[in-house]
Amino acid sequence: MIIDFSKELENIDPRLLRLDQLETLQVNLGDRCNQSCAHCHVQAGPNGKKVMPKEVMERVIDFLRRRPGLTVDITGGCPELNPDFKFFVDGVCELARRLMVRTNVTVFFEPDLSWAPNWYSEKKVVLMVSLPCYTAENVDGQRGAGAFTKSIAALRMLNDLGYGVNGRLEMNLVYNPGGDFLPGRQDQLEVDYKRELYEKYNVRFNKLLTITNAPIGRFKRHLETNGQLERYRKLLVDNFNPKAADNIMCRTLISIGYDGAAYNCDFNQALGLPIIDSSGRVVSIERLEQSLSEGIELITGEHCFCCTAGAGSSCTGTLVE
Repeated sequence: MIIDFSKELENIDPRLLRLDQLETLQVNLGDRCNQSCAHCHVQAGPNGKKVMPKEVMERVIDFLRRRPGLTVDITGGCPELNPDFKFFVDGVCELARRLMVRTNVTVFFEPDLSWAPNWYSEKKVVLMVSLPCYTAENVDGQRGAGAFTKSIAALRMLNDLGYGVNGRLEMNLVYNPGGDFLPGRQDQLEVDYKRELYEKYNVRFNKLLTITNAPIGRFKRHLETNGQLERYRKLLVDNFNPKAADNIMCRTLISIGYDGAAYNCDFNQALGLPIIDSSGRVVSIERLEQSLSEGIELITGEHCFCCTAGAGSSCTGTLVE
């Protein structure tokens, strides 16, 4: 039997089905990436064609001029591979209360991208570095041979610039499970990560964030191939946590796609489920201000249970202690 996620929220509090207050604008610069990770919900890779053009970036910057002080969360794919990436970050820097870039850091070794680490440190960008495990076997299994070695080299490079070693430059690591199971406790995994990475590789970082895999994109195909999709969906539903539901990220975040369309979250963006206004039109960055004044309904689906399972999951880690 399919469980209706929206009904679960409505039973707790009908207000959970609407955006509360916009605090974070997440901007997806496209699906181009130097890796093709097995768990990727946006199915990014080297041949990604959905790349945000400069004119859409300008509209996002215009929106931020009208609403300064938001957290801006830049993601992809691999955002550095957007040809206008530096233009966008330069335009956002003075407008954002907090500017974050999600990166796999192995991109630093791609042609013409060696500038990135120093440039990030000059801009004081908060880095959210995806590293699905602290062992080479698990990381290479998800990301391809050699990905772990490159990741460690890049993390050391960032440590040398001051990232993760003082309060001036913040670098957090992002963990996702290597299979069809829920992440362990975030605080306990952070202890393990910090011990293993420091003792074996002399790598330091600020915080570890855990994210539950969503049963969409490549991960969904993996589950289907192995006959585990329904079992995994049941795992998420059976571990529904009402306390996590109170803190779901889509109540304070809006995600902007490469073409300027607005979504409740990056998962909805991957599934092609944009925000719809009161007249039935897709909300774009140009009309987002008006839609915020009218109120925004959350579009939910079965995949949303990944955000409320166990301790909960969001782009900034777990939702409850």
